[in-house]
Amino acid sequence: MNFNLTDEQRMIKELAREFSQEVLAPAAPVLDQTEEYPFENCRKMGELGLMGIEVPEEDGGTGADTVSYVVALEEVSKACAATGTIMSVNNSLVCHGLVIHGTPEQREKYLRPAASFELIGAFCLSEPEAGSDAASQKTRAVRDGDHYIVNGAKNFISSGGVADFLVAFVVTDPDAKPKHHGISCLLIDTDTPGFSAGKPEEKLGIRGANTSELFFEDCRVPISNRLGDEGRGFQIAMEVLDAGRIGIAAQALGIAQASLEASRDYALERVQFGKPLARHQAIQFMIADMATRTEAARLLTLKAAIKKHRKERYSLESAMAKLYASETAMWAAHKAVQIHGGFGYIREYNVERYFRDAKITEIYEGTSEVQRMVIARHMLRD
Repeated sequence: MNFNLTDEQRMIKELAREFSQEVLAPAAPVLDQTEEYPFENCRKMGELGLMGIEVPEEDGGTGADTVSYVVALEEVSKACAATGTIMSVNNSLVCHGLVIHGTPEQREKYLRPAASFELIGAFCLSEPEAGSDAASQKTRAVRDGDHYIVNGAKNFISSGGVADFLVAFVVTDPDAKPKHHGISCLLIDTDTPGFSAGKPEEKLGIRGANTSELFFEDCRVPISNRLGDEGRGFQIAMEVLDAGRIGIAAQALGIAQASLEASRDYALERVQFGKPLARHQAIQFMIADMATRTEAARLLTLKAAIKKHRKERYSLESAMAKLYASETAMWAAHKAVQIHGGFGYIREYNVERYFRDAKITEIYEGTSEVQRMVIARHMLRD
């Protein structure tokens, strides 16, 4: 497996790096404090082609491969993990499902403007009683002529409070056996009467990325807005989440790399006991381990990305990459705070934010425990 980047992949990586360091990095501490959604910066990313990297050019996207997406998202997340969340959701959870399952009409109405971030989409799976157990959906859609009537609620929805449309999973057959065969996927415009969003959640990290609870009260959704066949929603969700886990692995990788670079620079500058921290073996060992684990996470993420681009099965690889990269991000951010000592505990230094941002990568799009379940299921098949 060749991990060397092509000219196109390097170009996209450099584009993302330049924009991230010039625009996103200075804005990140401000977004963290104000919790404001970075509309302007994300729309600029849409203009640069970073919001629809794998979307075919004929659908308004960049038409690049998954490796290009991974290296670009790492650069964005290294500068601002909150913006990395928005980029990951848009590319992986919103656009990917539309690329695979969208009708020509759906691709024109939703995919094209989502790829340029002219419209903001949100992926709506989690519910108050359906987190890791995604098959236990309660939001109900009942057929009424050529419409569905949707009632229910979703929670922890990234970009939910600012979205123009939703990729929402609903129960269309509550008596289905097994129950996940009764779940369908609907594209719901947020100006639909009966839809409302709760106040933005106040979060530990990724504070500039809007997260909201959503409510549906007799929302009429045209049957033509169903994504895929009725009863295929759960399969669509799992397929999309496989791709999404590569995105979260890339986001986590960016946080880990940022933690490593900040620690290296601080260790070279900070003097203790008459010499730079970098000359103390305890610090050297921490930075060596950070570098090694970050590179291992990068290789796992690239392997998953390459398999996805080749259209090979990649569920195992994406779970491994997401598990290892997210736990590496949390571990590396913890070490970065430790290396910075008291300065790592104050907001003047970015590692405090990295530490808070890293935690969510172990939780959303499948907790670390869920990833281990997925990996074990693959490894223990008869």
